Amino acid sequence: MAAYISYLLQDQHLVMSAERTLFWENESTLIVADIHAGKTGHFRKAGIGIPQNVYKDDLHRLLTQVLFFKAEKLIIVGDLSHSLVNKELDLFRKWRHDFPSLEVILVKGNHDILGDRWYAESAITVSEQQLLVKNFLFVHDILTSGLQPAPGKFVFSGHLHPGITIRGRGRQTLRFPCFYYTPQYCVLPAFSRFTGTFKIEPDKGEKVFAIIDKEIVSL
Repeated sequence: MAAYISYLLQDQHLVMSAERTLFWENESTLIVADIHAGKTGHFRKAGIGIPQNVYKDDLHRLLTQVLFFKAEKLIIVGDLSHSLVNKELDLFRKWRHDFPSLEVILVKGNHDILGDRWYAESAITVSEQQLLVKNFLFVHDILTSGLQPAPGKFVFSGHLHPGITIRGRGRQTLRFPCFYYTPQYCVLPAFSRFTGTFKIEPDKGEKVFAIIDKEIVSL
């Protein structure tokens, strides 16, 4: 197992990270899905004592990945935010303005309900439904969008929070977040660690890369 795994797709070099990011080397672009910024703050507002350090750790991981890969662009494949503005979204805006040279693009997800002004003041370019870069198409939820990509186009999606179940002795099972590849699309793991996972059952010809603690492994 390793912290990073290289993956060649349509002559494009991708690097999957155990930190739940995907780096597109040819375009110097870091790709993530489902950050859900502000989610822990909404739980605290509801009286559930989720420590703010959970979210701060997510921001630190994102910073580390941007710096490690020397990314020039960040594509967020939906659900940057969890709901309305709160102090955690203010932290994200500050984080974003600390890197003015980093281009940030959001493909809107179902949780992205902030006003246009917030995105503009945060220097975030917004794509309402999908984003096409070369032969790669980015959409938040490939499974319910009804999207039929054109021949030669490969789709990257989020929303599902995919997880793979690994079985051990004595009927023991553990579920881990994963990168889930089919011949037509890839569903990215949720970047935020404060999310659940949805069990996937890959078919023949599909590939899964499980994230186990700080390592990633091909199954």
